[in-house]
Amino acid sequence: MFYSGSGGHMLTLFRILVADDHEVVRHGLRALLEAQTSWTVCGEASDGREAVATAIELKPDLVVLDIGMPELNGLEATRQILASLPSARVLILSLYESEQMIQEVLASGARGYLLKSDASRYLVKAAEALRIGKTFVTPRFGHLILDGTLRPHSATRASAPSVVSLTAREREVVYLLGAGKSTREVAVALDMAVKTAETHRAHIMHKLNLHSITDLVLYAVRNGIVAAPGSVSEPTGSGHGHCEPTLATRVQETGIPPAEC
Repeated sequence: MFYSGSGGHMLTLFRILVADDHEVVRHGLRALLEAQTSWTVCGEASDGREAVATAIELKPDLVVLDIGMPELNGLEATRQILASLPSARVLILSLYESEQMIQEVLASGARGYLLKSDASRYLVKAAEALRIGKTFVTPRFGHLILDGTLRPHSATRASAPSVVSLTAREREVVYLLGAGKSTREVAVALDMAVKTAETHRAHIMHKLNLHSITDLVLYAVRNGIVAAPGSVSEPTGSGHGHCEPTLATRVQETGIPPAEC
């Protein structure tokens, strides 16, 4: 709490955690949010795992979370944050103009979905809606919410397996495989035996009715679990300073996974 400058009234701070892997984006979000009276950004995070750890440590009222962060995607970070902080509200920022993605986000427990292209105009409005207990969906998809409830799932959505049906560990495996990691690299990243990673992959393929690694990567791209084509990729270790397409990009464009480098 703090005292306002007029009349010494005591105001309760609305504490916000901002998580995005781009520093300039975090600074822009902070500036917009802290321009509001009694709102404060209590912390920042640059990847999904850091977002979860920082949220648990700081216990913010609101978490503004990029859906496409490294280490742990926004959907899984949301689930883990809310498992520890059920009273927190989560606003997801996304590049994806997809009704299915909005359904996935709200199913994860987040209360808001805002396109990054709309953030400069609607971030404060979205945060205020969540602050007072409402749900906010980026304006062009506002029809998905009627009196605070989602529209019935479409037949396509109802018949398609969802990432929500996977365990937390399986979702992490999907994220890493979809990002182009080998089974051995997944095992190292998640500190498990290669055999365990192989078992997780087999269970995932069975649950989602997928038949190849290509199918799995396409699933990860289409559900926004990994970056879609056109996203900037990191330079490879070739030493030439250029950026190779990600596995997700090359599978999306050709349907054929590239050979491992």
